[in-house]
Amino acid sequence: MKKYKVGLVGVGAVGTEMIKVLKERDFPLKGQVQVFASRERDEEILGETYHVLPANENSFNGLDIVLFAGKTDVAIQLRDAVVKAGAKMIDNSRAFRQDPEVPLVVPQVNAEDLDWNKGVIANPNCTTAIMLEAVAPLHKAKKVKRIIASTYQAASGAGAPGLAELEQQMKEYVEGRELTVKAFQHQLTYNLIPHIDKFDETNWYTLEELKMLNESRKMLHAPDLMLSCTSVRVPIARAHSESLNIEFENDITPEEAREILAAADGVTLVDDPLNGGYPMPLDATAKYDVLVGRIRQDISRNDRKGLDLFVSGDQLLRGAALNAVEIAEHLIKRNLV
Repeated sequence: MKKYKVGLVGVGAVGTEMIKVLKERDFPLKGQVQVFASRERDEEILGETYHVLPANENSFNGLDIVLFAGKTDVAIQLRDAVVKAGAKMIDNSRAFRQDPEVPLVVPQVNAEDLDWNKGVIANPNCTTAIMLEAVAPLHKAKKVKRIIASTYQAASGAGAPGLAELEQQMKEYVEGRELTVKAFQHQLTYNLIPHIDKFDETNWYTLEELKMLNESRKMLHAPDLMLSCTSVRVPIARAHSESLNIEFENDITPEEAREILAAADGVTLVDDPLNGGYPMPLDATAKYDVLVGRIRQDISRNDRKGLDLFVSGDQLLRGAALNAVEIAEHLIKRNLV
């Protein structure tokens, strides 16, 4: 089997998870992953020492695939260098998601879009990736017309500082001390914050909420899809959940939806509510699949074109690291690298 030289830019929570997933899935690595960051140093990652090199225009020669888990401006700055080196860039930032020249991919949803890549592939926002694992199979069968989404997003969505602050606040709360508030706009422990990313002052949606609309339209090739979202930060460690109200072009019953989702790759059906069986972030944590349940007919309608359902997915895995590694795997399968 051919082996591939892989680079990684960024060694935070997502970057660490990418290395973990590469190992778990026995990715055909040629040597150790070459890690890049802002400065040279030795760093221990998952019990192994990596010699971290500075990320610059000359860093990527000889690499086949470069995973980007850093900031948007870094991805923009280094894009041309990766492409010039002949490597494939898989970027987890928002830098290229709406670039018409860059495919935005979740392999279970639209792997075929990889075929027209020009050296750069974008990872979608984690909430979009988790939602579309459940929505895409239903869309292919019955065509989705409109989605009303409410997201319940974990502290890890704000990176390692967000997760650390939640843990610190919980300890401070128990000890009766003043709570540290830096990573979020407000105290997160014992609270919900309906504010993720900046507000668009033309319509008062946040950029996080607008990503759900724009990215879903691009990935489903559905420019007329209607979607309205409210994104909420919740005091959960690392799995996002979403409540979805979906309107379809065609009739669909809960039974049909369960049958479709039970057969879908990347989805685990958890829909036995009378016995406590429904998606929860605790159960989704560290799982590859998105959990889907609470499937029911929308009783606000007088037809069978509406469903309600609930999903939970690990945002560091399904929404970021796992998706990036699966993109790399599919590039290999499609002889694109």
